[in-house]
Amino acid sequence: MFPERFSNLPAYAFPRLRALLDVHEPGGPVIHMTIGEPKHAFPDWIAEILTSNVAGFNSYPPNEGTPELRAAIRDWVKRRYGVSLDADTQIMALNGTREGLYNAGMALCPETKGGKRPVVLMPNPFYQVYLISAISAAAEPVFVNATEDTGHLPNFAALPKDVLERTALAYVCSPANPQGAVADRDYWETLIALAEKHDFKILADECYSEIYRDSPPVGALQVAQEMGADPERVVIFHSLSKRSNLPGLRSGFVAGGPKTIERLQQLRNYAGAPLPLPLQKVAEAVWADEAHVDENRALYAEKFALADRILGNVPGYRSPQAGFFLWLPVEDGEAAAVKLWTETGVRVLPGAFLSRDTDAGNPGQGYIRVALVAPKDETERGLTQIRDCLFGRQDQ
Repeated sequence: MFPERFSNLPAYAFPRLRALLDVHEPGGPVIHMTIGEPKHAFPDWIAEILTSNVAGFNSYPPNEGTPELRAAIRDWVKRRYGVSLDADTQIMALNGTREGLYNAGMALCPETKGGKRPVVLMPNPFYQVYLISAISAAAEPVFVNATEDTGHLPNFAALPKDVLERTALAYVCSPANPQGAVADRDYWETLIALAEKHDFKILADECYSEIYRDSPPVGALQVAQEMGADPERVVIFHSLSKRSNLPGLRSGFVAGGPKTIERLQQLRNYAGAPLPLPLQKVAEAVWADEAHVDENRALYAEKFALADRILGNVPGYRSPQAGFFLWLPVEDGEAAAVKLWTETGVRVLPGAFLSRDTDAGNPGQGYIRVALVAPKDETERGLTQIRDCLFGRQDQ
């Protein structure tokens, strides 16, 4: 016998994409613009740190992260957001933020709220681990469409009162994956006030926070502290995958109130997989360095400029505020992905693969997600082929 709770899930986005495209031959040299896997070089000094600490593979690593790593994270949060945290009680290292985003539901979602089944709110489209976390915690996932009309961020305040009263957790991704929208101070203040009123926690997925166009995005915990909100109200998640081009390091962190971190640590004591000691030493050094982050951001800025130049005259094109995805409007995302693949060899992800159907429709149906992670020349070729294949050459 097997559990039924995951039986109605569609195939995950990338197996689903392979099923859609791989039955066809590519129409040209393959250009991958689907997965958000950074391809810029990571700092070359990482190899030396890893080599000099290789003996650490002979020891079990501390579950919550070494004191030195947690101190480096504490110092980064202070520099970046002006927020003071206790490294011992308010920070926990993660084996990639997906682990933390999943375990947040398991550790923090109550069995009931007000005697009823709890609700977990999430944007639609969304990072798929939010849904699995809610299902695993036996909560009801509620998808809130993030569309052009809502600034591509979910408007949780528009939900019915009975839903908000049952809400235990609310996931928010800012900068948003896939749309690149950034929650500003007003957005966070409104959401935090709503969470205070209806007593739910905000799980702020800020993994793209260091890839931005102009000003650094404001942080959820930063605004919560400025407002004097309950210190357990907001939980933030960060990663080195995008910031430092280290997706294979599997290093991130979660920070929040002491009671929240205590709950997460307790679950991790039984079910977690801590980061090996040599990798913790690498992460410690990487969180302490900003020069490579500035260089990385400059490379993305060049590709943002390419996208604006090549696609700027395409109807409905919206230049992202942050992150490294384009959220391009098309008539039908799946049809557009097949057309691109069979005519050019460019591989993109249909927006509906990141969304769920709601009474208001599927907000990803008329979009494709395009990742700007490849080298600049390859990105330029891919964007040009997308324009010419799907939209026809636009006047420049």
